[in-house]
Amino acid sequence: MEEEIIQNIDQIQIHLNSDNIWIVNLTLAVVMFGVALDVKVSDFTNLLKSPKPVIIGIFSQFFLIPFVTFLMVIIINPIPSIALGMFMVAACPGGTVSNFMTKMAGGNPALSVSLTSFASVVALIMTPLNFTLWGSFYGPTAEILRTVSLNPIEVGKLVLFILALPLLAGMTYNYYFPKSAVKIAKFLKPVSIIIFLAFIGVAFYNNLDIFTKYIHYVFFLVISQNILLLITGFYAAKLGGLSYQNQKTLSIESGIQNSGLGLLLVFSFFEGLGGMAILVAFWAIWDIFSGLAIAFYWSRKVKYAYND
Repeated sequence: MEEEIIQNIDQIQIHLNSDNIWIVNLTLAVVMFGVALDVKVSDFTNLLKSPKPVIIGIFSQFFLIPFVTFLMVIIINPIPSIALGMFMVAACPGGTVSNFMTKMAGGNPALSVSLTSFASVVALIMTPLNFTLWGSFYGPTAEILRTVSLNPIEVGKLVLFILALPLLAGMTYNYYFPKSAVKIAKFLKPVSIIIFLAFIGVAFYNNLDIFTKYIHYVFFLVISQNILLLITGFYAAKLGGLSYQNQKTLSIESGIQNSGLGLLLVFSFFEGLGGMAILVAFWAIWDIFSGLAIAFYWSRKVKYAYND
């Protein structure tokens, strides 16, 4: 019976063609470019003066998150392709919408942008490495990986195209045209994020029958993993002696993953493998909702603290 369920889930065909994939590609690149318009070379040099928050953030993002996800998979023992989707999410860098959520939550926007930028560069190596490493540690997902030709160099190229190159382009534009960069960023960031959210919404609507039928397999897993990652980031910062403002920032940076990148990797290298696709697609929807919810909660706490 369990084998039949696994087979049914992995035969799911999400309606997302190559044109849609390129839209995701370009949209993510534009979002990253918009974020980079706020980034200066000095932001990176300043990290050398007080690197502790970024070091803890990168450690949380690329070491703690994959590790706690691995423990969660071992304990819960989900369907292999769904577990592989969890590893995919955990291997991705923080989402670019985390900067907006951090600002809303009363966190540290400068640290958030720095982490997003730095993590986008580190992801060139760490995303394929973490995904392959932790996926191979768990027997059922290791079997899937043995049947898939996952080229780390090709993954790195994809991350380079949609994250690293737009980051470099945005920083370069900001360096030569700082006044124009500020004006463009105010317009480009919200518009590109709205376009990305609209695309996710349309994709969800076009696959509503599939989500309705199979969502119960991933619903609580996604919510549980998301909560776990938010807590991991928060307490990594707290144990590291960072301020409450930076604790909120690292929580959001750890819990809001770049699931758009994850979805892109699923369709580029795994041909939309059912369990992976369903989990990562629901992550793309859920972490936006949860991120906005926790940002709103923290923003209300800040407001009441000022009133008191």
